[in-house]
Amino acid sequence: MATNRFPKGQGPSQRQLRVGEAIRRNLSEVLARGEAHDDTLARISVTVGEVRLSPDLHIATVYVSPLGGEGGEEMLKALRRRTGELRHLVSRGMTLRVTPELRFQLDMTFDRLDDVRRMFADEKVQRDIAKPDEPQADSETGND
Repeated sequence: MATNRFPKGQGPSQRQLRVGEAIRRNLSEVLARGEAHDDTLARISVTVGEVRLSPDLHIATVYVSPLGGEGGEEMLKALRRRTGELRHLVSRGMTLRVTPELRFQLDMTFDRLDDVRRMFADEKVQRDIAKPDEPQADSETGND
């Protein structure tokens, strides 16, 4: 029985990171040059934020967002329609034995960042941040 070479809890390998970054760069260039033959992709500027690879390098999850944040679902549908063509265009600039299957996901990083900013701006949270830490009981600190 084969052992799992990438146990859970461990981050991506250097190879996964290196190949993911190469795919991100190549895909960004392909989209910027407008090489994908799609009207939707021609009028929306796509930002490729990150590419995460499976341990065997066969599946690449590409996190994308439209510049300006408008039309994300439309952009995602267009990218998924052109997955085969994009995979071929990306493979031209790489020297991999197998070009990974591209799976597109909306990048929600900026949305989460806005949520965190809103949370920290809340007056209740600001009061909690400004409140000094309460002194610990002697039994907790180990002092008798």
